[in-house]
Amino acid sequence: MNKLTVSMSALLLPMAFAGCQKGAETSESKIIEKPEVTVTDGMMTPEVLEAFGRIGEATPSPDGTKIIFTLAYESIEENKSNAEIYIMNADGSDMTRLTKTASSEGNICWIEKGERIAFLGKDDETGVPQIFSIKPDGSDRKRLSKVENGVECFSVSPDGSKVVYGAPIKDYESTVKVATNDSTVFAGLPKTTGRLVDDLMYKHWDQWVTEIPHPFIADFSATGEIANSKDIMEGEPYECPMRPFGGAESFAWTPDGKKLVYVSRKLKGQDYAFSTDSNLYLYDLESGKTEILTEGILGYDTDPVFSPDGKTLAWLSMATPKFESDKKRLMVMDMATREKRDLTENWDYWPEQIAWAKDGASIWFTGYYQGVAPVFRMDVKTCAIDTVAMEVCDYASVKPVADNAAIVLRHSMRSPNEICLVRTDSKEVKELTSVNKELLSQLKLGEVKKVMVPTTDGKEMTTWVILPPDFDPNKKYPAILYCQGGPQQAVSQFWSYRWNFMIMAANGYIVIAPNRRGLPGFGTEWNLQISKDYGGQNMKDYLAAVDYMAKESYVDEKRIGAIGASYGGFSVYWLAGHHEGRFAALIAHAGIFDIESQYLETEEMWFADFDMGGAPWEKDNAVAQRTFANSPHKFVNNWTAPILVTVGELDYRILASQGMMAFNAAKMHGLEAEMLVFPDENHWILKPQNAVLWQRVFFRFLDKYLKAPAAPAAAPAPAN
Repeated sequence: MNKLTVSMSALLLPMAFAGCQKGAETSESKIIEKPEVTVTDGMMTPEVLEAFGRIGEATPSPDGTKIIFTLAYESIEENKSNAEIYIMNADGSDMTRLTKTASSEGNICWIEKGERIAFLGKDDETGVPQIFSIKPDGSDRKRLSKVENGVECFSVSPDGSKVVYGAPIKDYESTVKVATNDSTVFAGLPKTTGRLVDDLMYKHWDQWVTEIPHPFIADFSATGEIANSKDIMEGEPYECPMRPFGGAESFAWTPDGKKLVYVSRKLKGQDYAFSTDSNLYLYDLESGKTEILTEGILGYDTDPVFSPDGKTLAWLSMATPKFESDKKRLMVMDMATREKRDLTENWDYWPEQIAWAKDGASIWFTGYYQGVAPVFRMDVKTCAIDTVAMEVCDYASVKPVADNAAIVLRHSMRSPNEICLVRTDSKEVKELTSVNKELLSQLKLGEVKKVMVPTTDGKEMTTWVILPPDFDPNKKYPAILYCQGGPQQAVSQFWSYRWNFMIMAANGYIVIAPNRRGLPGFGTEWNLQISKDYGGQNMKDYLAAVDYMAKESYVDEKRIGAIGASYGGFSVYWLAGHHEGRFAALIAHAGIFDIESQYLETEEMWFADFDMGGAPWEKDNAVAQRTFANSPHKFVNNWTAPILVTVGELDYRILASQGMMAFNAAKMHGLEAEMLVFPDENHWILKPQNAVLWQRVFFRFLDKYLKAPAAPAAAPAPAN
């Protein structure tokens, strides 16, 4: 499912410190270095894919002369990743590694006017993450915090005297009761594993809700331990930052450090499960009073950022309750009058990752636009938008270094993240890092083409087509239809370490990746259309893309497969019952098979309630009844193509049972089917060895049915 600011590019980051992640690596293991990998005949393999360096955060120094960033590598042998901190000059020269540990560092920031760097790292004594600092040459490492349950994320005040950090607390009103919480019913049963549940939201993403994060403010020292910590939401059974992806972007200090804005959805249980109503709260450090700033806005309010003079607060806001993929509005508030303005009211796209320009006159941001993610800058007074950089790529994580320049991350379907400098005056884009240049130079990469596909309702759909290396237009190639998840998650120029189009092309497949109905970057109407119409126009868009490409002389129309995860997995299951012979093989990961079950099984129930139009028992609700009538499981009688199902048993967004039901149905229907189950993975496949296994099974299955001599379609099994 689509999350607030989680995009495919976000999946490039090592999970240890991607936002406010819980816990740290506790096992002792050797330090992970850049792996040795052999490239044969320019071929992208699963092992090669795991060998890429993964650039995460990148932050310029206060004077703009240096840039710190994280760079992670994965070890298949150790079955983990490790992110280290690096530093370089602002022009990309003199890149130097600052840390060398067996666990990841993250949440990096400059402190002491650039004299030191603060970050999260693992405490060797306790095995939980704490705040550390080092000098810019990597020396004088100091542990600054000693928080019992560990620090999940933090932000230092502009004057350096205070820090706010997120740390887990015991959720004393949790719906999940364990032995220590209820002495009556659990008396004399110290070894019981039972959980007693009395409300919703008892589990979230991939964990049972037995604790929640709270924001703590403390006195900060760059070299000594932080002191006088205060839980500014003490006694409140609410999350801040919000699970599962909230991090330091949930906090915004006023420039004088006297007040703090934080993001929280102050709801619990069933109310939490059915709401996206997060708000911005202003906390006054001197008085200890809290003021709600966004009351009356019923959708998500996130990512607060103060202007350099502190007079204006900017943030991202959604207006529609329960609609987690609503248009993101760039809002500003006059802090003197509390007057709010929507700067993007007349712009039918929406921003991501906002940052104030140094002079406070404009705001930088990225955002999905016509299949890519450019860099924009908006004048706060006039709302005029300048497109700073737009190529066949995605930009992310804008950090201004001057009034006319910013550093950004750039990736595409052909290459992972590198750090770049963009300018408003010359529109120049200068690449500052090239950590993957050597590896990429050894690979034969597929060409990425933009194709405009006519849809069944008379529109044109941006579709990315990826061709195999050494493509020969006189040959015929098997093809794969890529079905996107979300459901409202852009098919832009993302680089994925699982759904990677270059490795698919390297294995001899043409990849068809449509920006079907329901994806951002093509206006509000295009994005919204999919809600309450799961089996409708977006599925017609998929079939239109397949039919259009099947007419190309180089596409083998008898050897086309369909693949996808999450909503993409749902799409595969739905297409399995409606494709009328178009597909010779299908692969679904973490997909919805039975919509009625999904409505009741998922934990963030606002999503299902909004997108499905209501509950299955609302018999007079025509929209909801149409949704449930189009559930993939109702069309298994039409399934003919072999199918591979993959699931993670820690996936509480779309339970593994959904995929298991689909696999069982396929086998009972007499089809050739396989299932790959990961007991230790969630909605994604994150562990290196699991990722390699997934890729091997993925291509073994596709090759069997799309490269071998075509077999006749299986006939439906007779009804029992």
